[in-house]
Amino acid sequence: MSSFQSDRPRRAFPLLLVLLLVVIVALGAGAWYLKPRFESDPPRVQVLPTVDVIGLATPLEIVVSDEGTGLRSVRATLTAGGAETTLAAEDFAQPAREKRIAVDPAKLKGIKEGPATLKVSARDASLWNSFKGNEVSFEKTISIDITPPTIELVADDRYINFGGVGALVYKVSPDTTTSGVKIGEYFFPGFPGQIKGKPDNYFVLFAHPYNVDAGTKAALVATDKAGNTRTMAIAYELKNVKYKKSTIALSDTFMQSKVAPLTSDVAVRGGPVKELFIAVNKGVRKQNEDKITEITKKATPQMLWKGAFAQLSNSKVEANFADARTYTYNGEAIDTAYHLGYDLSVTKHYPVEAANSGTVAFVGDLGLYGNAVIIDHGLDLFTLYGHLSSIDVKVGDSLAAKQPIGKTGETGFAGGDHLHYGVYLDGVAILPVEWWDAKWIRDNIEPKLEGRASEEIAVAQQPAKSASHKAAPAKPKRKR
Repeated sequence: MSSFQSDRPRRAFPLLLVLLLVVIVALGAGAWYLKPRFESDPPRVQVLPTVDVIGLATPLEIVVSDEGTGLRSVRATLTAGGAETTLAAEDFAQPAREKRIAVDPAKLKGIKEGPATLKVSARDASLWNSFKGNEVSFEKTISIDITPPTIELVADDRYINFGGVGALVYKVSPDTTTSGVKIGEYFFPGFPGQIKGKPDNYFVLFAHPYNVDAGTKAALVATDKAGNTRTMAIAYELKNVKYKKSTIALSDTFMQSKVAPLTSDVAVRGGPVKELFIAVNKGVRKQNEDKITEITKKATPQMLWKGAFAQLSNSKVEANFADARTYTYNGEAIDTAYHLGYDLSVTKHYPVEAANSGTVAFVGDLGLYGNAVIIDHGLDLFTLYGHLSSIDVKVGDSLAAKQPIGKTGETGFAGGDHLHYGVYLDGVAILPVEWWDAKWIRDNIEPKLEGRASEEIAVAQQPAKSASHKAAPAKPKRKR
């Protein structure tokens, strides 16, 4: 046998091996290519937001998605009051990753209130399940409510100081979830269970803030779980309060000793004096006010105070609430700010007292206000005590009226030893002086908490007739 003949069978084996490898690779590539087409995960259905009641102001959105082969078809219906409404019925020429379906009761014709069933089905473009694809069926029971809650005003205020506070008593229907007074961008929530003998009545303190136009109207607002809202206009006469304007000249000593330490920005400290002051007066002040707002929006739903608030004993008012201040440096006006409180002075390191009973909500450094204490008096009412030289209370302490909390000082932005005293309602700085007025408390707050209606309060506040205005005795009738 020649060598050529002996070699032929040996060369067939490598050829078969190569062919086998080619087939294996082809099968592997085909499996790799087809595997995603045979994925077995069904599409996903979400309903946003996750609520069980919808109304005219709370539309839903159905989100159907498939991260695998994509959506082939989507169907969605809403059944209410025995009638079925088709929300979506779509077959996709090209698989889609996502389909969003809006469910807005305001745009659904003939929709009825009451229980409803939301059904969604979707199929993907997978070859799984004998080339039929994966299917998901989703069902959710919801309630449709398109009727706003009711509001009944029980007691209101005829007069409110510009920058001051009014008090209302009202009733709302049981389906109400939030209620209160809205004015401009501000909302003041009402609290149930405060009115004597009337647990279903709500009590709300609200401000006509100093920075809200006098012509802006306040409204009593009630919203239910479905987002339906009822609004009732509030009528009152706004009493003008004249706020002062003042000019404060800044010295180099004040800039270096008081302004510069309030910023941690080294570049700003070493920069032009004008830019330093603006950075502190604008930036640091906003940080401080944001912090105060955060603290004074955490309401305690019970009244912690009683009677009139007390002004710091023996003190003199040196600066008023909502003063519009213009700051000058070397004769040039460089910035402005509102003074949101009273500056009260007595003597150096004078004992500071809690204006009324309450709970300590904040203790610490508050930037422009220096060492400060904030007291929570309940029902969204707070008092702030700034520029203190020392503090004798801690967060969480329960305080009695006129209980010492620290001593006056000149920390922060203070140019001399005094107390900065501020009053806040749900994050809004308000006129402090009326809270010092026992008559204002007796006339405007206490009768409402006692459960009296507006008419009864108005009659009680009418001045008694003097003796000279008493009716004259009737003359005896003549005999015929």
